[in-house]
Amino acid sequence: MRALALFSGGLDSVLAMKLVVDQGIEVVAVNIHTGFGSTNDRLEHMKSMCEQIGVKLEILDLRNEFLDEVLFDPKYGYGKNFNPCIDCHGFMFRYTAQLLKKYDASFMISGEVVGQRPMSQNKEALQNVKKLSEVDDLIVRPLCAKLLPVTKPEIEGWIDRDRLLDISGRSRNRQLELAKEIGLEDFEPPAGGCLLTEIQFSNKLRDFIANDKLEVEDINTLKAGRHLRMPDGAKLIIGRNQEDNEKLKSTSSAKYLKGRILDASGPLCLLQKDASDLDKKLAGDIIVTYGKTEMEKEYEIDFEELILKGKKLPSKDEIQKYFVQ
Repeated sequence: MRALALFSGGLDSVLAMKLVVDQGIEVVAVNIHTGFGSTNDRLEHMKSMCEQIGVKLEILDLRNEFLDEVLFDPKYGYGKNFNPCIDCHGFMFRYTAQLLKKYDASFMISGEVVGQRPMSQNKEALQNVKKLSEVDDLIVRPLCAKLLPVTKPEIEGWIDRDRLLDISGRSRNRQLELAKEIGLEDFEPPAGGCLLTEIQFSNKLRDFIANDKLEVEDINTLKAGRHLRMPDGAKLIIGRNQEDNEKLKSTSSAKYLKGRILDASGPLCLLQKDASDLDKKLAGDIIVTYGKTEMEKEYEIDFEELILKGKKLPSKDEIQKYFVQ
């Protein structure tokens, strides 16, 4: 018997898989890469979790599909921010189900817990996820299965319901106890994980789609730096630290030029290619203001395809009105 698991890398999904593995069922962990999680940054961590409980890891890159099918028109709407959690979970199950034949697997599991997230993990929400998944009652949630209707895998005897759990609510005490019992090492503390649940990222995303068409290559540009919207509509992104600078340097969107101040230390910056002359002039002054620069001195910013000039502004307070909040 074999099962596929939705795997976020978090503790709940690890424990859900362990409960199934302990029944002698082979599990393949499927991590869905939507672009808004942290698949790339946490790959080594996810591999470690899978190795500790003896499961294989499969990464499914669905960034384009997520943009096309979920993000902009979710059937069940958004959460507090830009997070279409119910539709997202249904989407993940639907695509994971397409791998059942590949792995000769019989059913799917997840680490969802009834009541852990009031809007997206109540009983009604879990039922809506099942509808969106378009599978024939093949989803088992091992951590809270005893609080939910019996599923086909349990009825057929593929998995023993008596060895599943009845965890509910937001407390993670039972999960932490289980982690200790099985000797799980270096697991992550509970966290949101998805950028769409964060208010600052959601605001950046709303600003972007109000001014441009979002494509997969644009997602990484939203993950780092100070984001400013210039008077004529151009986007300027300024690195806040070395980590930001490296992330911005690695972005691949063709919509931006990458630049740095010549003859002074300063942040890496991205400026929209079609910026107006007015926006370019202001962007130059703002970039120089965030560098280690002197008042009254004019500096050049090298954007490879063009050179901007700028002078340090008297105060950063003047820049605040351009920030995407």
